[in-house]
Amino acid sequence: MPKRPSKHPAVLTLERFLPYRLSILSNRISGVIAETYKDKFALSITEWRIMAVLGEYPGTSADEVSIKIQIEKSIVSRALQKLLARHLVSREMDAADRRRHNLSLTKTGLEIYQQVVPVSYDYEDKLHECFSKKERELFDSLIDRLYEHTQNIDGTSG
Repeated sequence: MPKRPSKHPAVLTLERFLPYRLSILSNRISGVIAETYKDKFALSITEWRIMAVLGEYPGTSADEVSIKIQIEKSIVSRALQKLLARHLVSREMDAADRRRHNLSLTKTGLEIYQQVVPVSYDYEDKLHECFSKKERELFDSLIDRLYEHTQNIDGTSG
């Protein structure tokens, strides 16, 4: 069967490839804000993301955290061990399902969380400064649509 002509060149221009661009942008954005909580609170990006999930969803399991932050379980597990050792997160066995452990922020973890949240929002506001109100609404809508669309793609194209 003859090859179908492609609408794309044979060479991938990485700097214009959407997944690459989004990854680089995400790394750049996360890296800047991470400096703030790394220096002040000695938290990695993954540790902060775990705390952010637990701040919003106390009692979440490690598996659920992994799904929410889209980071593999082994990486979440290592970061979680550090948070547990620093007494920023507590872990309790679920009374209804003894295989499940519910995670929550400790008092100290919650205090740190409450300090990082406003810094995070301030940084988000600075990122949005390059957009008008209408552009921000459009951007948020496009990000939401792209996120939903990626859930429908099964890895094949054509």
